[in-house]
Amino acid sequence: MVAWIILFVLVLVLVFVIGMYNSLVQLRVRADSAWSDIDVQLKRRHDLIPNLVETVKGYAAHEKGTFENIAKFRSQAMQATTPADKAVAENQLTGALKSLFAVAENYPELKASEEFTQLQSSLSQTEDAIQNSRRYYNAVVRDLNTKIQSFPTNILAGMFGFQLRQFFEVAEADREPVAVKF
Repeated sequence: MVAWIILFVLVLVLVFVIGMYNSLVQLRVRADSAWSDIDVQLKRRHDLIPNLVETVKGYAAHEKGTFENIAKFRSQAMQATTPADKAVAENQLTGALKSLFAVAENYPELKASEEFTQLQSSLSQTEDAIQNSRRYYNAVVRDLNTKIQSFPTNILAGMFGFQLRQFFEVAEADREPVAVKF
């Protein structure tokens, strides 16, 4: 009788450990998937930028510094691999794109261009998709990090090498409200 009770307790503990491990794996896979979604959206953004720059170049060829910054920051963003590095690079690229749109404000004929308007709209939609992907990724990372640090899962997470993930964060400068002038 005692052997059956011990066996039952061992099976119960084993089922509990398997459940904890599977929940950690599930969260890790969701975090990987969410990061992949961010990567897809960022690639789409990176692909749109050269078309946008070329369109603006036709109207504002003397804005060489702005175009060089966009090319430099786009290259850095495409080479970044970790969430922290990618966040820094993407924030720099966002700042350069804001400069590009500021240049466009000085050229009414550019703002009236159908190609520019379509590219700007596509970029805006992509930025929204990036924001949604970033929000989902950070939610999954929050859940994974909480599970990794919570008792008793933290013991199992340590044994199997589960690591905390970095959040995809926005730069402090991007938290400032945008000045709207009429």
